[in-house]
Amino acid sequence: MTTLADLAELVRAPAALSVPGDVVAGAAAAGALGPRTPALAGASVLLYWAGMAANDWADRDLDAVERPERPIPSGRITPAAAVGLAAGLTAAGVGLAAAVGGRRAAALAVPLAATIWGYDLLAKNTAAGPAVMAACRGLDVLLGASGGRVTRALPAAVTVAAHTWTVTALSRREVSGADAALPMRTLAGTALVAASAALPHARRAAASAADQGGADDEIGGRASRTRSVGVAAVLPAVLAGWYAARYGAAQAEVIRDPSAGRVRAAVGAGITGLPALQGALTARGGAGLLGLAVAAAAPLGRRLARKVSPT
Repeated sequence: MTTLADLAELVRAPAALSVPGDVVAGAAAAGALGPRTPALAGASVLLYWAGMAANDWADRDLDAVERPERPIPSGRITPAAAVGLAAGLTAAGVGLAAAVGGRRAAALAVPLAATIWGYDLLAKNTAAGPAVMAACRGLDVLLGASGGRVTRALPAAVTVAAHTWTVTALSRREVSGADAALPMRTLAGTALVAASAALPHARRAAASAADQGGADDEIGGRASRTRSVGVAAVLPAVLAGWYAARYGAAQAEVIRDPSAGRVRAAVGAGITGLPALQGALTARGGAGLLGLAVAAAAPLGRRLARKVSPT
């Protein structure tokens, strides 16, 4: 009999903590944070879980050889139930996005769902796999921006997509292990991703400089504003550094020992460490406290990953 624990393992439930931050970062960048944001984040989680279930359904024959303990090859979940769950979650995710975000959200949720299924069924085992998965995450960020100026969220979407490319490229060597060249490339990519997230938003930096240069007759007002601007500028860099240190250290271990176990650990670090990057991007969009809240999902995800594998 299928249990909730079996379903949680099928959809990699703890890994979903890395998903809402995409939507939040996109909304912050586009100036679209509001009552709809949590519901769009929920739609994103549903689509993510759908992708995980579809992934295991598509890989059921391969997993029977390489990972017989997974829910489908072990017999705990039937293939029909897995693909049915994936289809239902997809419909629910797209439906929720359309219900709360209207046509603009649906215009992003539909291609996001199609790209997820395209990855699982067609692209995953091809050279295009990492790029297609990166596109999924980039579209997820833009889904959060659908209520505002979507173009303003493009830098955040590219940053998250680049991170996703590194994780996906590593994940293709979870069973066989990797050569040292692969983690060296992904580590270089991680450094660039962290640097991108740490840079101040050009529009906000200009606005802050203009505000600070204006008249301020209140005693101590200018000093308070300076401190506020300083914290706003430093927080994205701090969170981006946290992300880079955690994920970068795991990749450095793969360079030293490119065994399958080390690769899986690095993939897990990339998945559970993503909220720190999303938090940096959210803070970079002007929502510092919300960025801290998003980043707080990183340590929680690591603890939950000890019970249910995120990979």
